[in-house]
Amino acid sequence: MSMDSVPEQPERESGSAAEQRIAEQLLEQARLDGVKLVGPGGLLAGVTRRILESALEAEMTEHLGYEKGDPAGRGAGNGRNGHSAKTVHTDLGPIPLKIPRDRQGGFEPQIIPKHSRRVSGFNEMILSLYAKGLTTGEIQAHLAEVYGADVSRELVSKVTDAVVEDLNQWRNRPLDRVYAVVFIDAIIIKIRDGQVGNRPVYVVVGIGLDGHRDVLGMWVGTGGEGAKQWQVYLTELRNRGVADVLIVCSDGLKGLGEAIESAWPLATHQTCVVHLVRNSLRYSNRRDWQAVTTGLRTIYTAPTADAAAQRFDEFAETWQAKYPAMIQLWRTSWEKFTPFLAFDVQIRKLINTTNMIESLNSRFRQATRRRGHFTTEQAAMKILYLVVVEKRRAGQNIAARIPA
Repeated sequence: MSMDSVPEQPERESGSAAEQRIAEQLLEQARLDGVKLVGPGGLLAGVTRRILESALEAEMTEHLGYEKGDPAGRGAGNGRNGHSAKTVHTDLGPIPLKIPRDRQGGFEPQIIPKHSRRVSGFNEMILSLYAKGLTTGEIQAHLAEVYGADVSRELVSKVTDAVVEDLNQWRNRPLDRVYAVVFIDAIIIKIRDGQVGNRPVYVVVGIGLDGHRDVLGMWVGTGGEGAKQWQVYLTELRNRGVADVLIVCSDGLKGLGEAIESAWPLATHQTCVVHLVRNSLRYSNRRDWQAVTTGLRTIYTAPTADAAAQRFDEFAETWQAKYPAMIQLWRTSWEKFTPFLAFDVQIRKLINTTNMIESLNSRFRQATRRRGHFTTEQAAMKILYLVVVEKRRAGQNIAARIPA
């Protein structure tokens, strides 16, 4: 089927009706001719070629100042000088094009710039695949299999390296002055620094006063998760504009409360209930887990702090003799466990756990697991940043706001 034979629409036919009619005719003709819809040589690739070549010819007309064949071009000093062949990669696969040339060689097409072999959207596809955990070799194989695009691993690396500047801007962008809730947590990934070792990645997510969720910062630490490192990173957030936070939700890391108080003295520190329950199970026998979690549920679902204290006394009376360390854990954490009980149920669900940030961490783990380890800190930060961008594109209210 020739894409040069697209039917013309009647003069009085509405635009939407004409588009529908042309689409139906094209699909029917493709079916009769045995032309597939997508892939190299497919219907959509052919239509895309027509559109791109028409746009290029329109750009040439604008460049020269007169239409093709117009007598006004005689003696104008410049004119059309045939075409050059070029294949560009698109989401539909490779598309061969005829690029118009002018005699003076000054034509600079905008829709497909000189030396460019990719139409807008191709780089975004590579970045999306990279954020999903595919290696450069896997991306190369995927593009070859699905789109018929012969793309080198070096090109894939260059495309992903191009986000480093955006990453650096994002990591240093100014932040809002006040956040309603801030969640802090860390994940462990493997990075080669002489030898492969576990490194913590510190992650902070904030909920603004307008309800918007934003990844405020990510940092690769130097060793095991520590309160001193947290103090450095929270101070950085303050220096970037975060003057106050109403509630900070975190795990029960020793010394973390002091780091939070140093950055935001008026913030309420809420210990993550999920972390408390998990840590409780470490001090108990597996055969008792069901009974322990059932008892703990009565505590953190209590209607008031006083009711929670009464239920805890009952829980402690049951388990004190058998698991004294578990009971001591709750006594030590009690002051930072109870703040959420002063709020309504809907707000409690938001602030009594770091589940929101752990959901993000889960995506981080998916993207990093296939690689085994990273060669540098920058390589690790690059893919984590792309995961944040990918979640934003998916409409999951986690923003990677790159400065304009």
